Amino acid sequence: MRGLAAIVLSALLCLPLGRAAAAEDVSVTNRAFSQFVTGSDQRVFGKLEFLGGIAYSSGNPLLGSLSAIRFREDGQHFVAVLDTGHWLTGRVERDTEGRLSGLAGVEIRSMFDKNGRDGNRKFRMDAEGLAIRKGELLTSFEVMHRIDAYPDPGFMEAKPKRRLRFPFDPHEMRINRGIETLAMSPATGPLGVTPVAVTERSLNTDGNIFAAVLEGPRKGLFAVKRDDPWDITDGAFLPNGDLLLLERRFSLTSGMGMRIRRIAGDTIRPGAVVDGEVLIDADLSQQIDNMEGMDVVAMAEDDIRIIVVSDDNHSILQRNLMLEFRLK
Repeated sequence: MRGLAAIVLSALLCLPLGRAAAAEDVSVTNRAFSQFVTGSDQRVFGKLEFLGGIAYSSGNPLLGSLSAIRFREDGQHFVAVLDTGHWLTGRVERDTEGRLSGLAGVEIRSMFDKNGRDGNRKFRMDAEGLAIRKGELLTSFEVMHRIDAYPDPGFMEAKPKRRLRFPFDPHEMRINRGIETLAMSPATGPLGVTPVAVTERSLNTDGNIFAAVLEGPRKGLFAVKRDDPWDITDGAFLPNGDLLLLERRFSLTSGMGMRIRRIAGDTIRPGAVVDGEVLIDADLSQQIDNMEGMDVVAMAEDDIRIIVVSDDNHSILQRNLMLEFRLK
């Protein structure tokens, strides 16, 4: 099975991407749902309350393979990256009770590389992580491991304005298990305003996951305790500076799983090995798929939302999902 997977991965990495030569409006079909377990009104799962979700699709073949999502300060508009090397922007809409009802105003465009080329092959533009900071968007890429900074506004029509210093030894990065998470720590947290990078499954000699604070007084490498078979797919900071990590597992015997782990911000420092409480642990008996991206939206001081999105891998067997939880 591993040999077959390697062959399939190699073929996918060589495929040219679909190209949106300009920002392309995408018509989206939305289906809202209110139950996390079909046929059950259970609302609380672990430390989270399920608020609702949407399954969305489009006749446009570019929609899919979503890797990371970040919401603007209004909590409505968002920017996302696709691992096919595309930007995706849009906004969420809500019903009269405030639950997610759909995506609207969706646009997609091919990302530019440092040479000003778009429509690149996947292995050059395998975008995985995304962080918003004043004046720029930081994006991490796998295979050709790097972190590029795009101007904000104007990122859809621009090549990267700079490349950040890569925090890890490139030889330690697994080809398809590089930086999966870029998250901006808030000013109110112990790290201050700084980007934090966490890899998916690039492991140190102790078998733990490489991670790094990229700037500030706590700049340096740390590690996240790996709990096999879970791999990290994204992360986002709570307003108090704690880091939430989205993780998934998959096997032919146990199927797909999703969980969210909470890492205390005070424990993140150079040389540390961090671990934390699991807030939710879900499987295919609930409304999940290949959950890939996550963000935190503070609706009010006592109303912290966690929004999780899936990567459908452009497969008819998978779904594009957006789920919303409230932190209890």
